[in-house]
Amino acid sequence: MKTKEVKKISDPVRQLEKVMRILRAPGGCPWDREQTHESLSRYLREECAEVVDTVLDKDYPALCDELGDLLMNIVFSSVVAEEEGFFDFDAVARGSVDKMLRRHPHVFGDVSVESSGQVALVWEDIKKAERRHAAEPESILDKVPRSLPALMRAEEVQKKAAKVGFDWPEIAPILDKIQEELDEVRQAMTHGDEDKIDEEIGDLLFAVANISRFRKRASAEDLLLKAVKKFERRFRYIEKNIRERGLKMEDCTLEELDSIWNEAKKNGL
Repeated sequence: MKTKEVKKISDPVRQLEKVMRILRAPGGCPWDREQTHESLSRYLREECAEVVDTVLDKDYPALCDELGDLLMNIVFSSVVAEEEGFFDFDAVARGSVDKMLRRHPHVFGDVSVESSGQVALVWEDIKKAERRHAAEPESILDKVPRSLPALMRAEEVQKKAAKVGFDWPEIAPILDKIQEELDEVRQAMTHGDEDKIDEEIGDLLFAVANISRFRKRASAEDLLLKAVKKFERRFRYIEKNIRERGLKMEDCTLEELDSIWNEAKKNGL
């Protein structure tokens, strides 16, 4: 098979489009030709997660690479949409530019703001005006993306409800709610109803997400990611410690493992 040549052009985004069109064309790549918006959405989630990982790791060469993969996915979906007669990448980019110009009148217009808080208010007013030209949703929750990770979606749903006054007045009742949900988990477990236990654990997680949302600091998603990374550091410490002793994890008692865990904590891991 003859290798197709891709002539370099000055605009790398246009070249990326051209590469994707060649891959999708007859005689291109069978895998690329099989892809749909639905199949690509899974890879989009993966690419977004990999971008976030490089940001958390402050690995900027890797960030450049992962952003490229993310851009490739966006261009890929745009080429598929163009083939289907819906829109092309130019429409995607043009729509984004128009939206940024429209939503930043304090930069591209005559609106004056003095803080990021005022910017947020201007942004929200513009979004409300845009929604007046769109079909009225049945619920204020309809705008929360269904495919968000569960903790993020929980906070976004809670934020929407809070905007219309459905919110706790202070943090103390949220703590009480968390305790209430924890008690209900315990109660469900005493009865052995697995479906009820599942439901109550979900309610507990939702209540915990609410307290992080209410504090307006780090999101529940970010806080859980930090906790997972902390667990990983300490668990890797245990693994290393056990290996250095010439042992295997499964040969150790829980008390021995817990002792090494506490050692990791003392070492600041």
